[in-house]
Amino acid sequence: MTEDEALAALRGDDPDLAARAEAELWQLWCRSGRPEVDALFGRGAEAMERRELEEAEALFTRVIELDPDFAEGWNKRATVRYLAGDYRGAIRDCEETLARKPHHFGALSGQGLCHMALGEPREGATLFRRALAVHPHLASVRHNLAMALAVAVKGNGH
Repeated sequence: MTEDEALAALRGDDPDLAARAEAELWQLWCRSGRPEVDALFGRGAEAMERRELEEAEALFTRVIELDPDFAEGWNKRATVRYLAGDYRGAIRDCEETLARKPHHFGALSGQGLCHMALGEPREGATLFRRALAVHPHLASVRHNLAMALAVAVKGNGH
């Protein structure tokens, strides 16, 4: 399945096919095609799983330096920064991811979570809507959108 075919399958009516397409996209996105970069990326993912965030951030930064066009390097560093509470840094990295992969539902959703953490529910809602336009089967993003809208309304005193 190509990336375009997988993105089309996400928007289809078959939830099983959408789940397979999502898994395929993550596999595609997590490979740069350069062995050195992929090895560093794998080490960064392992460090992130161990919650060794400083090491993971350094490894993903090196991935970005070696291959700045590899969108998933930016996305994983955004995830690490989010976990470390560096929401503005994570937003910048999500924007870099989206500049390379505009349909990256993970970066769209992640950037939305960063805006929520910063008390910016309207911005969060916009990004959650964009993520759902790409991948309407994401229940967690649908929930996050509802939360963002509730907070935004509450914040306006309506």
